[in-house]
Amino acid sequence: MAWHITLLTLFPDMFPGFLGQSLAGKALARGDWSYTAINIRDFAQDVHKTVDDTPYGGGAGMVMRADVIERALLSVPQPGKKIYLSPRGRVLTQDIVRELVATPTLTMLCGRYEGVDQRVLDAHHFEEISVGDYVLSGGEPAAMILMDACIRLLPGVMGNAATPDEESFSSGLLEYPHYTRPPEWVSAEGTSYPVPDILKTGDHAKIAAWRRAQSEALTAVRRPDLMTKK
Repeated sequence: MAWHITLLTLFPDMFPGFLGQSLAGKALARGDWSYTAINIRDFAQDVHKTVDDTPYGGGAGMVMRADVIERALLSVPQPGKKIYLSPRGRVLTQDIVRELVATPTLTMLCGRYEGVDQRVLDAHHFEEISVGDYVLSGGEPAAMILMDACIRLLPGVMGNAATPDEESFSSGLLEYPHYTRPPEWVSAEGTSYPVPDILKTGDHAKIAAWRRAQSEALTAVRRPDLMTKK
């Protein structure tokens, strides 16, 4: 069964965006995954199609209304697991990606303005997920990042089934450096950069050990927090 995403958004034309290209786009054309983008504004009931209002307690910005969002959500026949993309949510990790890609149906709520009324999140048990410690103008880019991370793990999407197991975070470490032809590359500044000799030996055991050592060294320098989790 294809992996399906329903997107609740004020900007449905933003999808599929870059997910319509490359491997994700080919997988979409094959039917490996599918999506439905629902315009929340279609469920506003006043003449101005109002989807937001000023926040109780004061403050800058506008808040998306619970009643309008709920009507949009209830139009989804099978919403499955419900996710709200939010900077205050659980930070997306590769483990969460694996969990989500194993869930056949997801509904993602893309907020705008100052966010959405907390009551609709509580009433419908949305899980909040963040794609990082920064703020975007809306949930749509975050939804596409989450979707891309999941789509590439779907069966048949990536050419080499072993590739995901060797990438950063799959083993709790950052990925080792990669090299390809030419065996010695000279930069525009004239500096020569040869491929490490170990990679040209054909000794797979030694190469695996070298790659592991490189991963551990990179992780220790750039993401020491990952080393403490091991």
